Amino acid sequence: MESAIADVIDNSITAEAKNINVNFAWNKENPWIAVIDDGYGMTPAELTDAMRLGSRNPMEERSSEDLGRFGLGLKTASFSQCRQLTLISRKDGILTGREWDLDLIEENADNGWRLRVLEGSEIQQDKYIAGLLSLIPQSGTIVLMRKLDRYEGLEKKLNSLVEQTRTHLELVFHRFMAPRKGKKKINIFLNNGPLNAFNPFNPSHAATQELPEQSIHVNEQSVNVQPYVLPHYNKISREEYQKYSCSGGYLQNQGFYVYRNRRLIIKGTWFRLIKKEELTKLIRVQVDIPNSLDHLWKIDVKKSHASPPEVIRNELKLIIDRIAASGKKVYRQKGEKLAATVKVPGWTRTAAEGKIIYEINREHPLIKSLQNDLPEEKQLAVKDLIFMLESSFPTELFYSDVAKKPENLCKPEFNEEQISVLLDSFIIQMINSGIPETEIAERLTSIDPFAAYPEEIEKLLKQKGLLNE
Repeated sequence: MESAIADVIDNSITAEAKNINVNFAWNKENPWIAVIDDGYGMTPAELTDAMRLGSRNPMEERSSEDLGRFGLGLKTASFSQCRQLTLISRKDGILTGREWDLDLIEENADNGWRLRVLEGSEIQQDKYIAGLLSLIPQSGTIVLMRKLDRYEGLEKKLNSLVEQTRTHLELVFHRFMAPRKGKKKINIFLNNGPLNAFNPFNPSHAATQELPEQSIHVNEQSVNVQPYVLPHYNKISREEYQKYSCSGGYLQNQGFYVYRNRRLIIKGTWFRLIKKEELTKLIRVQVDIPNSLDHLWKIDVKKSHASPPEVIRNELKLIIDRIAASGKKVYRQKGEKLAATVKVPGWTRTAAEGKIIYEINREHPLIKSLQNDLPEEKQLAVKDLIFMLESSFPTELFYSDVAKKPENLCKPEFNEEQISVLLDSFIIQMINSGIPETEIAERLTSIDPFAAYPEEIEKLLKQKGLLNE
């Protein structure tokens, strides 16, 4: 449904509409859908032509702002949802209507396809249409879909699809609802409520990286490529991070977002040029193509699929190689910063021969102190315990959690009493080792687990007289 509605809205945008209303009604198990715009409307002849299947040559030259191509969108989109399609338009003060009814065509199959012509009085008497005419007082068009056979008796399904449609339209047409300077704004409403543009690149956030724009030239036309690196989850609120993860999460939504005349065609794909991986999941790339290159990109009738030609694929691969490092750097910097801060970690990371291994740090003061205080046979038991914990680390489960929702991963937290007791134990060990009291505070703040709680540790050290106020 969401793709069908978007296809109809394309016609409204091409007709230079300023306001587009999408209305759904359950109508006592006789649901209908209407898309109403205040564009320039159509004359009777134009309306008849618009109802013809394949009403235009896809190879003919069009306006650079035209979102159509085949002349099939309105009809195929509508008939994918309904058996009765009514088109009403007002232009130059003349109200005109045309209607396809598949049931009537089937009943009169011998007479072929007959298009019903609706005159002014018949239009006014149709209670569904009459209620929508106020939305096109000067000019505009109503696309009314009735006999929605796919949803008969399924009100909950229809309501769910309405919400899917909302999300889809807010993304697909976000550059029309919140345009850049110099472009006209278009208002889209769903059941009288305004839709809010959803920009998948979150460019307004201070932590979003907008990398240099690049252009690919083909057939004397330009394909513009604008890469973004979205903020790491610890640089953004939980709600905002969740919002921009979109359906499927960051891992699935990384990649190219291809726009044709500012209208989103395809999202979240690398066109099999690289694999989707954790370290690149914050990268999203806006790709703008002109409608004059439709034939090269293999734009389908539904305008929901595109495939770049070989010459552009090669250029995109080079661009990916350049920008991938920026996306990976967001994660690597976090690790480098952590490694620089924590001088005595609880875990160590070893990378060798293509493998990465995490091990418990056997040189950690707490472990060394425990082993030194135990008899030899007990020391062996501690080594066995450490080995058991390392070898049973749930690598696959951890990777799965990081891939799905890294912001939900948390360390087990100490309360203040537990930290204080552990802190006292370390302070005693350091004093017994001959470490000056003036150095104890600095050393403690670089040892796990205290390094993870800087504010709490600073407060406790001040209370114990080891840090000046």
